[in-house]
Amino acid sequence: MEIAVLLKQVPATESLIEIADGGAAIKTDGINWVMNPYDELAVEEALQIRAAGGGTVTVFSLGPEKAVEALRTALAMGADTAVRIDPQGNSLDGLATAKVLAGELKKGAYDLIIAGHRAVDDDNFQVGPAVAELMGIPHISMVIRQEVTDGKIRCTRTIDGGTLVLETALPALITTQRGLNEPRYASLPGIMKAKKKPIDTRALSETGTNPGEPKVRTIAMRLPPQRKGGRIIEGDSAAAKAAALVKALREEAKVI
Repeated sequence: MEIAVLLKQVPATESLIEIADGGAAIKTDGINWVMNPYDELAVEEALQIRAAGGGTVTVFSLGPEKAVEALRTALAMGADTAVRIDPQGNSLDGLATAKVLAGELKKGAYDLIIAGHRAVDDDNFQVGPAVAELMGIPHISMVIRQEVTDGKIRCTRTIDGGTLVLETALPALITTQRGLNEPRYASLPGIMKAKKKPIDTRALSETGTNPGEPKVRTIAMRLPPQRKGGRIIEGDSAAAKAAALVKALREEAKVI
């Protein structure tokens, strides 16, 4: 089975985010960049499917030179080959990103495409489903379990208050949700091998896809307001503290 995985490099969730001059982007100096956590699930699932039925795993990323680090992480985990598409300084929104990736994926013959259901930096949930739509293939999102048999994939996906089981013929695209698997750590031999593996890099202009003007652009960024410190309710007894708490909630916070 030929499997493609879409991944993105994002700031680590513990990074201190600051807004850059101009107010429409973040400061990138000093940020620890990592593979998007949901894309780690996608890489791991692809490796498990390959282990069960054979085939190859190719990872794709649309990003600057720094995105090579995330691709090498995927190679160290066990992916076979990696492709980086250089945006050449273009600012691409989710739909434009999907157009470029779909155009590149159409050049291959992939039975299954796997992507994280969202990236933790922009949270737009768009790229995976849009790639499937542009390629004209079925798509199942938020997958927490899957089984590939007889040219079909059966998935359990999360819905509000429960789960849903869906089945579709391959080729198809699925997006991953937490609970699907536990991504492996890259071994030292895997890391050493990944350093020697070539990464196929091509410019956006070489993909043959015109993403067009972005439909969405960032106008301004603002940090959330700082939360005020907590308050300790004083009182001589539990009953007195409870009465003081109720009074504060009613008269000050006005929530009851």
